[in-house]
Amino acid sequence: MNIVILVKLVPDLVEELTIDSSGVALDTAWLRLIINEFDDHAIEQGILLKERSGGQVTIVAPDIEGLDDVLFTAAAKGADRLIKVKADFSGSNNHALARAFTTVVKELQPDLVLTGVQANNDLDGSLGPLLAGCLEAPYVGYISGVSISDGKSRVRKEYPGGLIAEMDVMLPAVLGIQAAEQPPRYVAVSKVRQIMKTFTIEERTASGLDPAGGPSIGRMFQPEAGQRAAMLTGSPDEVATKLVGIFKDLGVL
Repeated sequence: MNIVILVKLVPDLVEELTIDSSGVALDTAWLRLIINEFDDHAIEQGILLKERSGGQVTIVAPDIEGLDDVLFTAAAKGADRLIKVKADFSGSNNHALARAFTTVVKELQPDLVLTGVQANNDLDGSLGPLLAGCLEAPYVGYISGVSISDGKSRVRKEYPGGLIAEMDVMLPAVLGIQAAEQPPRYVAVSKVRQIMKTFTIEERTASGLDPAGGPSIGRMFQPEAGQRAAMLTGSPDEVATKLVGIFKDLGVL
C-alpha cells in the first residue's frame, strides 16, 4: 500500500495576528506557523493503516520556514519518506498548492492520498477536493476511520445527529481526514533529533504556481466593534421592569 499524505503549515491562532501595510495579507515577520491540526490527524491515520496492512507512507509538504521539524516529527512517528516542494509559496492559494502537489503525487503513483479535511487559512476551498479534481480521482471528506481491503477503501463518515455512514471507495482516491481513529501520537524530542541524523528530506521543485480559480482579497481587517452591551442595574424587580420596557421599545411585547 503506497500512501501519500499532504500537509501544510498554518498560522497559530493562539498568537496575535497582524495585517501588513498592504491591507490584504498577514504580516509574516513575526507570524508563527504550525502544522494544520487536521493534517496531523491525516498523518496518524496513514501510519495506522501502514501498521495494520503494511506499505509505505510518504509525507509531502510545501517548503515553508519550520517545515523540516514537522517532517522529521512525522518520520519519528513512522513515516518512511519525506518530500518538500520548493517554490515561492508566499501569497499562494490552495488552487496553486493543489496544482503544485499534483505533479509530485502523479510521480509517486499512490494507492491512497490523505490530507486534512480543512485548515484555518482555507479562503478558496479545501485542498483535498481541489487536488482530487486535478488528479481526476474520487474524493470523500470528513472521514473519521479508514480500512483497506480488496483494492478499495472503506471509510467511516460522521453526520449530524449521531448518524454514522460507511462507504466503499475505489482506489486510488483522495480522502479528507477529520479525525484519526486515535489521537495523534506523541514522540519525544530526543527521538526526533535522532531521526534528523538518519533521515533525508527529498526536494522537488514546483514551477509557475497558478493561483487561477481562487478569490482575490480586497481587504483584511480586525473585527470592528459594534454597539456595546447595556448593563442593567438595580433590584430584580427594577431590572425586570427595565427589560419589559426595552422589549416594548423593540416591538417584542
